[in-house]
Amino acid sequence: MVGLGIRTRETGATATLQGQEKPVIRSLTGGELRLENTVSGVGFNAIDLLYASLSACLVMSARIAARKLGFIERISAYEVQVSGEKAAQEPYRITRFDVHFRVTGDLSEAETHELAETAEAMCTVSNTLKANADVVLMIRT
Repeated sequence: MVGLGIRTRETGATATLQGQEKPVIRSLTGGELRLENTVSGVGFNAIDLLYASLSACLVMSARIAARKLGFIERISAYEVQVSGEKAAQEPYRITRFDVHFRVTGDLSEAETHELAETAEAMCTVSNTLKANADVVLMIRT
């Protein structure tokens, strides 16, 4: 395994919902996103954000992995598309994540697999999903 340097920053998000408005999510780093809460509406919903988190983590990890593996100069673009399957019965959850990994550049099939596997191994989001992290609910009154 390629050595990984770990850097951290403050992370977290808060979702708020006022009356009949659409939910708003704010990150501790200053980002803001209004969620779509209807089936036919345009925009991200909560499940889209889960898929987006995994795809973003993997695509950024792929670039880091390419640098560490010495492939960076031979790649012009990275794309990770994530979809999945949702359970039809309770407890509702995503039962499978389908990840399509693509690079544009001059890599062999073996190098592309090595890059994808290295990126997946360093991706915090995929590692968290596979580890079944605890969700600790703290009620504020």
